[in-house]
Amino acid sequence: MADVIRLLPEQLVNQIAAGEVIERPASALKELLENAIDAGATRISIELERGGLSSLIVSDNGRGMSCDELPVAVQRHATSKLPDDDLFQITHFGFRGEALPSIGAVSSLSLTSRVGDVEHGWRLDIVHGAVGVPRPAACAIGTRIEITDLFGSVPARLKFLKTERTEAGQCIDVVRRLAMCRPDIGFQMSDSGKAVFSLPAQPLSDEGARQRLSALVGRTFADEAIAIDSRRDEMHLTGLAGLPTMNRQTASHIYLFVNDRPVRDRQLLGAVRAGYQDMLPRGRHPVLVLFLSMPPGDVDVNVHPAKAEVRFSDPQRVRGLFVGSLMNALSDAGLRATQEGSEHALRRFQSAQMPTITSAPASPDTGDMLQGQQGLSSYMLADAPPAARIAMPSQPETMAQGAPAEASFPLGAARAQLHKTYVIAETGDGIVLVDQHAAHERLVMERMKEGLAEGPLASQTLLLPEVVDIPIDQYEAILGEVDMLNRLGLQLEGFGQGSLLVRGVPALLGEASPSAIVRDIGEELSHLGGSTGLQDRLNAVIASISCHGSVRAGRQLGSDEMNALLRQMEETPAAGQCNHGRPTFITLSLSDLEKLFHRS
Repeated sequence: MADVIRLLPEQLVNQIAAGEVIERPASALKELLENAIDAGATRISIELERGGLSSLIVSDNGRGMSCDELPVAVQRHATSKLPDDDLFQITHFGFRGEALPSIGAVSSLSLTSRVGDVEHGWRLDIVHGAVGVPRPAACAIGTRIEITDLFGSVPARLKFLKTERTEAGQCIDVVRRLAMCRPDIGFQMSDSGKAVFSLPAQPLSDEGARQRLSALVGRTFADEAIAIDSRRDEMHLTGLAGLPTMNRQTASHIYLFVNDRPVRDRQLLGAVRAGYQDMLPRGRHPVLVLFLSMPPGDVDVNVHPAKAEVRFSDPQRVRGLFVGSLMNALSDAGLRATQEGSEHALRRFQSAQMPTITSAPASPDTGDMLQGQQGLSSYMLADAPPAARIAMPSQPETMAQGAPAEASFPLGAARAQLHKTYVIAETGDGIVLVDQHAAHERLVMERMKEGLAEGPLASQTLLLPEVVDIPIDQYEAILGEVDMLNRLGLQLEGFGQGSLLVRGVPALLGEASPSAIVRDIGEELSHLGGSTGLQDRLNAVIASISCHGSVRAGRQLGSDEMNALLRQMEETPAAGQCNHGRPTFITLSLSDLEKLFHRS
């Protein structure tokens, strides 16, 4: 039976409040850095010992605090950042007035600060909630805060902390995110005497932002990412979006900011996934840094104790801006591909025995194959006879005559086919290696999207309807999307529990296997589940279907077909990656080749 209701002691109240705000050294560091930025600092120094587990010191050159302000600053709900007491017009990082008292309740906290119009500063110590009195101290203009013995008064929390390395990584991530949104502030960071960051202040410009992101995310990202600059009403979305082929195993490289505030918001993460939709492998995540600016009254940053999540007055409008901006930018990127693929290829190349070279069978009528029958489905060739490991294009003298013109195209002129899977093309300054199946997957998918925008896709009726048996969960998932599948040209109906009758397949696919298509779609829809949006399910199904209509590995192509494939890629949106996010091609420059042979 519970005891009589009573008020909790103030010390316990402060410790509970601290538990909501301060979970680990990184939580305390975030609060101190935000205070320094709000104070107008242009230089901030961070010193950690053992990842912040032993001590954490933050020094800044901001406006500082006076002797009278110090005792007030360590009281709960004391702040200088709500001049009009309006929680819907927040223009600073901190506004709750909980940071310093929360930290002081669970640590030994020392504040030393000086404002610009006095001869010396003042120091105030708090030992696990016990506040001292200010005393004079020598210091530069600004504030220096030192935290030691974190969670000494609540040792039960210590067992929830991770290793020194993990806690240091969390602190580094906090600094990285805040440094991204404020390139005009210089950051210095060290851990146990070892330098971690040395970031000079950059001008508030596009170039300054790129320089800061180059230092924090990587030069390859800053050089190759796509610039985002979109507006909708009073919202403005800027930043850099990594190419889909630059993807990572976790979402830790997705950096999102709302009015310069770093956030980890599920709504925005979902919008990012939708923006990349059919361009990433399943389970992989993009690398991107996006800044959303909007009127403060349209976003509530007061919905999470650590201010990590936000709530929008019109979330669908925000989602639409994210999704539309990313889709348009990635589509416009065309054939751009990250240098990571080329660098990986160079590492993998090893000296090997020269393969045997033989001529491929001539294909005199392939020149019109792309225009005949069902457009892109004409890439589906009859099985070729066994061929050599490298197939050279037929009529080499004709190719040689047309070489200058072909090589001037972005993807160059086809020169050979390796293992009936990869096309080698020569460009003006290097070579291109193309995965014919991955490339053609994207071509078929974009063709299907274009056709679907004009109305239902044409269906090719099967002479003999095919019965396909699938697991019951996939059966139910497909029956729930029959109307959508009919629009895509896949005509089917239920044929008893767990069986489907396929009457027609999309005409674009040519001679694709109906059973294979149905099974792949069933698996895809079952994996996505009912919580996924209609457009996401539609894109997933299109990606699955188009895989069946593309040139398979093991299909031998003639020179006209290979060059036609390259030209189609150059004209197709997002042709740098297949429907599953894998790269469709990599480039090697002449300098790369010369390095392989030690010629440079």
